[in-house]
Amino acid sequence: MRIVFMGTPEFAVPSLEAILAAGHTVELVVTQPDRPKGRKKTLTPPPVKEAALLRGLPVAQPERLRGSDTVQKIAELQPDLIVTAAYGQILPKAVLEVPRLGCINVHGSLLPRYRGGAPIQRSIINGERVTGVTIMYMAEGLDTGDMISVVEVPIAEDDTSGTLFEKLTEAGAKLLAETLPAIEAGTANRIVQNHDEATYAPNLSREDERIDWSREAGQIYNQVRGLSPMAGGFTMWNGEPFKVWGCRAVDRSHDTAAPGTVTNLSDMGILVQTGKGSLLLTNIQPAGKKAMDAVEWLKGARLEAGTLFGGGEA
Repeated sequence: MRIVFMGTPEFAVPSLEAILAAGHTVELVVTQPDRPKGRKKTLTPPPVKEAALLRGLPVAQPERLRGSDTVQKIAELQPDLIVTAAYGQILPKAVLEVPRLGCINVHGSLLPRYRGGAPIQRSIINGERVTGVTIMYMAEGLDTGDMISVVEVPIAEDDTSGTLFEKLTEAGAKLLAETLPAIEAGTANRIVQNHDEATYAPNLSREDERIDWSREAGQIYNQVRGLSPMAGGFTMWNGEPFKVWGCRAVDRSHDTAAPGTVTNLSDMGILVQTGKGSLLLTNIQPAGKKAMDAVEWLKGARLEAGTLFGGGEA
């Protein structure tokens, strides 16, 4: 098949590779523009662009797909199929109507649950035990199209969004390779989603990173691992953000301190009271410093038992 591929992050790269490995021709790769990255704001290409250029594939990077010259370019190519994987924009009708076999998407959840831009992170934050990948036909709505194939992926108790991302990346590429022959033959499933069961996974905001110490320790643990390694959770200490990258829930039901209170400093880390149970902080990042082991930081830190985390501005 002649395919236009649309994707942006590392999640999409194995899907692009699976298409090429199956012998299909990728006529064009569409991805997001290069963005500033890091403290020095160095202009950095998205992973899909780097992968495409390494393979000698043409690349388009419209800031906004709708109304761009790229739409006309896709129409002129008349591909058999458009495949998207975490592209980052909703495809306009003018694009959806171009390929004779339709447009399909590799989505990192078990639809109709977790429609939207952050399904991997939100599944962990919400304490899910299983997620997966759905390959679906695209429609004008947000992840509302008919489903073609699905694979489940368990979420381990210690998974972060980073480790789960890797699992789903591999599972998605494999599922795509298995699904393409049926699409090409015109025999692919079309399973209508139950829209009444839909849940949403909007992109993460700064407020999603803020730790609410009145919640249960297990909920905060899920929040932190769902945000790692990209953002991490944060609380306030001495008027500045104090990031938490690693932690674990501890059963301390006998503790009665106010939520957010540091109850113990030990050779294991920083113990903080929550609304139910305690959270042991094991990897932290004070403002202006690098992430570090909490025990190492405590050797020179002026943190005392009884300190109250939280409050203030981000």
